[in-house]
Amino acid sequence: MVGRPRSPSGRAKVVAERLGEEFPGTAEDLCALDHRSPFELLAATILSAQCTDVRVNSVTPALFSRYPTPSDLAHAEPAELEEIIRSTGFYRAKARSLIGMGQALMDRFDSQVPTRIDDLVTLPGVGRKTANVIRSVAFDLPGLPVDTHVGRLSRRLALTANTDPVKVELDLNRLVPASTRGAFSLRMILHGRATCRSRRPACAACILSDICPMVGVASPS
Repeated sequence: MVGRPRSPSGRAKVVAERLGEEFPGTAEDLCALDHRSPFELLAATILSAQCTDVRVNSVTPALFSRYPTPSDLAHAEPAELEEIIRSTGFYRAKARSLIGMGQALMDRFDSQVPTRIDDLVTLPGVGRKTANVIRSVAFDLPGLPVDTHVGRLSRRLALTANTDPVKVELDLNRLVPASTRGAFSLRMILHGRATCRSRRPACAACILSDICPMVGVASPS
């Protein structure tokens, strides 16, 4: 067993290597949201707010069948769209975001999903985390989405001391090669769900326990 890395960069390298072996594949392979295009991934990611991937995947076949293009979504009847996505929660707000997203793609991006973060975050329902998902998964571009799992694991592994997602992202960007940021984020999420859980992390079963400064401790979360 190698010695415990003393620096964030050293730990990040080991984390990336071990999680890469545990969860192999590209960001596209690791993404749990079913989609066939950047547009479908964008819609699915908007729906995933405060909702499980499994639930989103149960809804999107009907959604994409009824509204296969940004134009179709832009001209959706709100009540009909709301009924299709109702089970994902916050369905009225999400319906407004989806319709607004479709309209914005039509009006400003020739019905194509943009690749620049500065453009993506101007779309209704799209924040920086969603923008990074789209970049890394749909376009294989650098993007490191920071959700609660990524933030929690990054602090436990002493890769960052920040709690603000944007600051966490910037800290991780300095430690993770641009080409692997999307997959790194998704592997952290998978590891957080399976092992490094918020209240009861399974440290005894964790492949990172020998390098984790917080092994056996449930915080910081």
